[in-house]
Amino acid sequence: MGRSPMDVFANQPISPGLSERRKPVHAMLVDAGLRPTRQRVALGELLFRGCDRHVTAERLFDEAVAANLSVSLATVYNTLHQFTDAGLLREIAVDGARVYFDTNVSDHHHFLIEEDGELYDIPGSNVAVANLPTPPKGLRIDRVDVVVRLRREG
Repeated sequence: MGRSPMDVFANQPISPGLSERRKPVHAMLVDAGLRPTRQRVALGELLFRGCDRHVTAERLFDEAVAANLSVSLATVYNTLHQFTDAGLLREIAVDGARVYFDTNVSDHHHFLIEEDGELYDIPGSNVAVANLPTPPKGLRIDRVDVVVRLRREG
């Protein structure tokens, strides 16, 4: 089996939030101020198992159906947005039609492989963002998301 194009990041330090995700999902939700409903817990268990991941609502819905969870696509969208608002996920909009939800909420950026839509993390320390414009009065910069778009050679 060949190496992934992102293997270069395989030995990067684990994100600081990883131990937080090892908590039971029920406790994570309570700590985030969310009521741990059956559907939130079930979707959270799908989302936060294992390593950091990037999912679309459609992909999580497909996983939920495969796990015999009784949820609608609208419930999945609502839950993902509630988790994002509570700080458990980070929303990554790569264009007007594609939105990903990232379980890694630490400071980092992304590679996007255009052909298959896969996202890979780039440690925040590997990208320097400089000379940002001054925001309009009354506003502040919350964060800067860098998405480096890749195409396979050949």
